[in-house]
Amino acid sequence: MATIIEMPKLSDTMTAGTVVNWLKKEGDVIESGDILAEIETDKATQELETFDDGTILKIYVDVGGKAPCGAPLCAIGEAGEAAPEEAPAAPETKDEVNSREEAPVATPTKKSEPAPAPAATKQAGGSRVFASPLARKIAEEKGILLDAVKGSGPSGRILKADVLAAAEAGISNTTGSAVATAPLEEKLTPVSTMREVIARRLLESKTQVPHFYLEKELDAGPLLKTRAAVNDKFKQQGQPIKLTVNDYILKAAAEALRAVPAMNTSWEGDNIRQHGAIHLSFGVALEDGLVTPVIRDAENKSLVAISREARELIDKARAKKLTPEEMSGSTFTVTNLGMFGINNFYGIINTPNAGILSVGGTFKKPVVDEHDNIVIGHRMSIGISGDHRVVDGAIAAMYLKSLAEILENPALMLV
Repeated sequence: MATIIEMPKLSDTMTAGTVVNWLKKEGDVIESGDILAEIETDKATQELETFDDGTILKIYVDVGGKAPCGAPLCAIGEAGEAAPEEAPAAPETKDEVNSREEAPVATPTKKSEPAPAPAATKQAGGSRVFASPLARKIAEEKGILLDAVKGSGPSGRILKADVLAAAEAGISNTTGSAVATAPLEEKLTPVSTMREVIARRLLESKTQVPHFYLEKELDAGPLLKTRAAVNDKFKQQGQPIKLTVNDYILKAAAEALRAVPAMNTSWEGDNIRQHGAIHLSFGVALEDGLVTPVIRDAENKSLVAISREARELIDKARAKKLTPEEMSGSTFTVTNLGMFGINNFYGIINTPNAGILSVGGTFKKPVVDEHDNIVIGHRMSIGISGDHRVVDGAIAAMYLKSLAEILENPALMLV
């Protein structure tokens, strides 16, 4: 009798998954431990392992198809055995019904019904290419015709990495004005599983958590000088280390939480929990959403250790290889848009954290020094969104004050 392989629940918030790639096809003989497919969850892309031996009799969800947890993905059995034309989905639990009502998802795509193609863009030559929105934006900025780029995504879809690789290879817009004069095109892009969950969680946070906002400007000059000096020293020593401004911010955020532990708290209804460790999450922008990997026990890690771990997590996030454990259990979150030239902003709280730190860019502007002279300074804005159920304005203000003092004296982070 055929065994039905169902869409697994790969994270605590997952209600549905998308088949990114099938690594086996109908008729293939498989063994326990083989990887059948790559599944996109609400947080990452993970491998689907089989624990059965046999032959793949039928695949129910094509590449690009979305299915709720418990829905049939494929049938495995003896070679020549008949597989159900459409296997019954597992009964929904009460939680799954509630999740489905909050964020409806499409039913599985049958083998006989091809999955919707990725959004296409019409190029100057009349051909149509499939590319992500971010890939199209970067191609336009760099003057690259997408029909000259080879896509590495599902169904040949062009991704950000493909455009950047093409730019490095010297591929450009040879017609000079084709991209700039291309007509606007109306399109409809299906909502990804990740975007569905982001939308639901942020809506819950913004409507159920009483946000308040504070902002402080600080002198970023010492930070920039220290970073340049430290990186130069690493280079002279031949060490493959290059600290970023964000590394210093993450380390300083953890040190400030150590100084003001009331910000390292969570709302639990009848209780307010002050955490005994600092598990620091930070935002990483992807093509179809945002993930927040976690640096655990950040209070016990050096600046270099935090830098190295952050880089590893960013690389895994961009490759969609983060595990659920690497994206859960945070006690505080940092989001930084300074690299995009943003002066200041306020993030939405990543519940159940008591707050989220928002970091803007560093800009030159006239300032008054200690001698009342007007000089050119490097200024940075840091803002915090706080959960007023857990912390009050005074606590958040103390946190920003402590953070600013650490960033203005960055040598303290090296000891």
